[in-house]
Amino acid sequence: MTQTFAVDVPGARLAGEISGRGPAVVFLHAGLADLRMWRTQMERLAADRQVIAYDRRGFGRTRASSQVFSHVDDLEAVLDHFGLRSATLVGCSQGGRIAIDFALVHPERVSALALVAPAVTGAPSPATFPPGLAERIEELEHAEEDHDFDRMNELEAWVWLDGPTSREGRVSGELRELFLDMNAIALHHPEIEERPRPPAMPRLGQLNMPTLVIWGNLDFEHIQRRSAEIAATVEKGEAFLVEGTAHLPMLEKPDVFNARLSRFLQSIAA
Repeated sequence: MTQTFAVDVPGARLAGEISGRGPAVVFLHAGLADLRMWRTQMERLAADRQVIAYDRRGFGRTRASSQVFSHVDDLEAVLDHFGLRSATLVGCSQGGRIAIDFALVHPERVSALALVAPAVTGAPSPATFPPGLAERIEELEHAEEDHDFDRMNELEAWVWLDGPTSREGRVSGELRELFLDMNAIALHHPEIEERPRPPAMPRLGQLNMPTLVIWGNLDFEHIQRRSAEIAATVEKGEAFLVEGTAHLPMLEKPDVFNARLSRFLQSIAA
């Protein structure tokens, strides 16, 4: 049975959900979503694991003040709230960045990492984009300057859910509605400032816990390259490409995603 919880941290109250019993798995959502993106995975794994997900500051049901904060400290507070000495971290995009940063600071508290199209602190941004995509990115920047959140949401659904080179609306129905709802909450939340962290990119080789890296072949090319690089760089890295998906393969092909994640978690237990 899924239960809700709240963890008080300076300047915010983190809202989350927990279910199941057994080894702990903590899910960290993307910067375009909230904990709802992981519901299918949590339902699948709750039979033999304790699964936890929470909305970060400014996402979902979590609101935050303007004070400077640390996502790493917030994650530590969640683990401490449940008395967890260690857990497997499953993070997508910005959630993957936080998982990596946390694992570099607190390696003893991370049993394993499952990173989905992860961002990395200190990773360079692409200098250019292909024609067509560059125009879309420029339109997104203009919408941001104009505070046109509705247009931003539509464009971000195109590049992140459909894929940057896919046709708009490739993913439709309930999945698109879920994306637009989750991302709208984040877009309308006042900006908050995260405390800077040292670059993680040159320190990826320090990660010595089992690490699975997953990405879709319709995602941005630089994210695909970076995901493959991470899997090849970490000591115990595994790579898994989900064909026919963009930045959120757990939503597009949950059966494929869940099966691979389950095998990874079972291999750790063995």
